[in-house]
Amino acid sequence: MQDFQNYILGAWGKGEGTETKLYNAINGDILGGVSSAGIDYEAVLTYGRNVGGPALRKMTFQERGRMLKALAFYLLEKKAKYYKVSAWTGATKVDSWIDIEGGIGNLFANASLRKQFPDLPYYIDGVAAPLSKGGSFIGHHIMVPKEGVAIHINAFNFPIWGMLEKIAVNLMAGVPAIVKPSEYTCYLTEVMVKDIIASQILPEGSLQLVCGLGRGIIDHVDARDTVTFTGSAATGKILKGLPHITDRSVAFNLEADSLNASILGEHATPDTEEFDLFVKECVKEITIKAGQKCTAVRRIIVPEKLLDEVQNAISAKLEKTKIGDPSIEGVRMGALATKLQVERVKESVLELEKSQKIVSGDLENFDVEGADQKLGAFFSPILFRNENPFKKIDCHDIEAFGPVSTIMPYKDLGEAIELAKMGKGSLVSSIVTPNNQEAREYVVGAASMHGRILVLNKECAKESTGHGSPMPLLTHGGPGRAGGGEEMGGKRGVLHYLQRTAIQGHPTTITAITEQFQIGAEMPEANPHVFRKHFEELVVGETVFTHKHTVTDADIVNFANVSGDNFYAHMDATSLDGTIFEQRVAHGYFILSKAAGLFVDPKKGPVLLNYGLDEARFIKPVYPGATIGVRFTVKEKMDQEKRSEDDIAKGIVRFLVDVYDETGETVALATILTMVKKIDQSQ
Repeated sequence: MQDFQNYILGAWGKGEGTETKLYNAINGDILGGVSSAGIDYEAVLTYGRNVGGPALRKMTFQERGRMLKALAFYLLEKKAKYYKVSAWTGATKVDSWIDIEGGIGNLFANASLRKQFPDLPYYIDGVAAPLSKGGSFIGHHIMVPKEGVAIHINAFNFPIWGMLEKIAVNLMAGVPAIVKPSEYTCYLTEVMVKDIIASQILPEGSLQLVCGLGRGIIDHVDARDTVTFTGSAATGKILKGLPHITDRSVAFNLEADSLNASILGEHATPDTEEFDLFVKECVKEITIKAGQKCTAVRRIIVPEKLLDEVQNAISAKLEKTKIGDPSIEGVRMGALATKLQVERVKESVLELEKSQKIVSGDLENFDVEGADQKLGAFFSPILFRNENPFKKIDCHDIEAFGPVSTIMPYKDLGEAIELAKMGKGSLVSSIVTPNNQEAREYVVGAASMHGRILVLNKECAKESTGHGSPMPLLTHGGPGRAGGGEEMGGKRGVLHYLQRTAIQGHPTTITAITEQFQIGAEMPEANPHVFRKHFEELVVGETVFTHKHTVTDADIVNFANVSGDNFYAHMDATSLDGTIFEQRVAHGYFILSKAAGLFVDPKKGPVLLNYGLDEARFIKPVYPGATIGVRFTVKEKMDQEKRSEDDIAKGIVRFLVDVYDETGETVALATILTMVKKIDQSQ
């Protein structure tokens, strides 16, 4: 019997004895055993904090992002082996695709977030706050990586996606992880982690794996650490409520299974494409991963007059769904992950059957293609009908974590919203409707009790990822029963692993800390001109003070002729009554264009191109006769990776364009983005 191993303290090894035997969900063959008994979890946490943490915190967000990108490409090349092992969990090829390539997709998505972060190991949050009249005292916020570990306790249903969607975020933030997958499907997680460790792409200590029961894994956490739990609400609440979790103020994110609902809008009548989309989506959510998804549709809420028609359409498709060995052609639904899960789902179905009627499926009598029903962990799709969901409320309280759903009627959209909320907090809900006003009413009415809402219609159906697919750039989590947590969400998810700290001081000091120029900081004059300097030579804060230009009526007329902008405030002095303008005013874009003419050094040099303009503001009207100049300051620098060996080594520099008039007051502000060449290292 094979022993599946843990990776802790920089080495692979098995725990003491065998805590759990693992079986192939299709044929019942024993795969091996697993144990985490005897692990010194205090040492494991210390190793992550002292070895992985410092290595990750030394890296900038750009470096961490490139690390995740490299890891994603590396794992993608090895995906064939993961598909083979994934089949042991009972997954079809589609199920495995969601888990494997969906998980790797999380790495790619989080790697792309580096463009939203500075080229620093820490993040600068928001903008400076002026704290004094004279401007010599300001406040700001920085966010630094927490100096603990992220402990991820994951469910059995997504052995790869569950790991990658979480570690992608904490690694991007600069925090090491300890992953504890479900012992029942940890063999798939172990296969991938072996490749990750072998790749040496991640710094040692940034990822550890516990494959067994993991008893004691959070006993030694403290305020530096973050615990995430995905699984049953009951277990999650027990862990979250442990005295030392609250006493030590440990961040705990709970993402629990929930009774998610899908609503058929009143406008999605049987003659619309949306009706067919709804039926297809419900069937998919019942059968994909054999219903073992925290985001699966558990409650199907439809207009009262369409209850029979929707029931018949869904039942017809479910009855045609082939269950069995996923390697057999035509099989569309595999097995549950374990026979233990079969018993648990069966218990929930029997409880639900006390208050509602099964209208499709059978607990005992169903066909299985290419496998023995008794040896594998197979389960028939079950569709319940509940004609009185406001009184028969078990369907809003009991979740069968398998291919089980309940169809129920509503009289009007207000009732549909109320029924959706009776799940007491859900990860996701969806409404299928061709009517945007109906969609708006549902979303606004139901959003308070849902973490995500999908609006599906024929216009987005081809590209929609579906009701049950959390996306890495959107938040995943939900209120109430769903756990009250929030993860992923792109940049939002990364910020969960950072400590926000307010900083106060002189603008020059805050500039030095943030490596972003702050208004009021020292502005040493650049010599030579900043456009004559390579990326490495530029210093944040150094400034070009340009020559000046007096604006004339001819400037305004000429710019109007060139641009075609003949807005009355620029061209008709007789139309200014009742406006804020005293006389015809120069175009804001002329002021910026003229500013460029003043600050640009025209000769060929290290500046390769100007590729963007951010945060442009026209602050004060500029009238003919006003004299303008520019303070052109290095605001921020960001390294850029070479896309190929032949690519030019370069970085991105953000310059602050501060246009001021003869009184010294700022009339316009903008940030320009330039691509600046690095010093040629080959010479």
